Amino acid sequence: MMLRLGDIAPNFKVKTSAGELDFYEYLGDSWGVLFSHPADFTPVCTTELGKTASLKPEFDKRNVKVIALSVDSVESHQGWIKDINETQNVEVNFPIIADEDKSIADAYGMMHPNASATFTVRSLFIIAPDKTIKLIISYPASTGRNFQEILRVIDSLQLTTYHSVATPADWKDGEDVVVVPAIKTEDIPAKFPKGFTEIKPYLRMTPQPNK
Repeated sequence: MMLRLGDIAPNFKVKTSAGELDFYEYLGDSWGVLFSHPADFTPVCTTELGKTASLKPEFDKRNVKVIALSVDSVESHQGWIKDINETQNVEVNFPIIADEDKSIADAYGMMHPNASATFTVRSLFIIAPDKTIKLIISYPASTGRNFQEILRVIDSLQLTTYHSVATPADWKDGEDVVVVPAIKTEDIPAKFPKGFTEIKPYLRMTPQPNK
C-alpha cells in the first residue's frame, strides 16, 4: 500500500513499550509524528530516539505527539530504551510500537523490498488532528534524520493550516511568508494588516501573521 499526502492515516491497535494503545486515541486532537526504524539496537536510530526524547518540550509546545515503530518485541524495546537512555543521556518519553508481524509497516508502506526484504525503511509521517497525512519522508539506514527540519516543517504546516499563507524556500519561524494565489491582491490588506510586498503579481510576501 502506498499512502499519499492527504490520505487518512490508518488507525491501529498495538502493543508498545508504554502498553497497549489505539493510535487515534493516543493522538486525540493533537498533531502526530509516526516514524519507523529497521530494528532495535541499531546505531543511527539509537541517536534519533535520544534526540526525539530531548526535544519533547519542542513537540509539546506545538501540540505534537510522537510515536516510534520497530519490528521487534516490547521486551526487546525495553532493553533498547535502557541503552538509549544510558548513551544519549535522556529518558525516552514516548511509545515505541512492537510491529512484530509488520502489519503497520505494510499499512503505511514502510517495507521497500529493493532497500531491504526484511526491515522497514526509516519513514516519517506527520499527521494532522483530522488524521490526514501532511508529510512523508523516507531516509536510508545510513542517514540520521534532521530533527530541526522536522520541527521547521511542523511550524510551516501548522501556520499554513490556520492562515492563508505558504512558506518560501529555507523559511524559518518568524520570517516573511507567501500570500497564497487564491487571495486577490486587493483583498490582502484586510486579511493581512501588517502589510505586504508585491514582488510579482503571483508572488506577494507578508510578515508571519501569528507573530
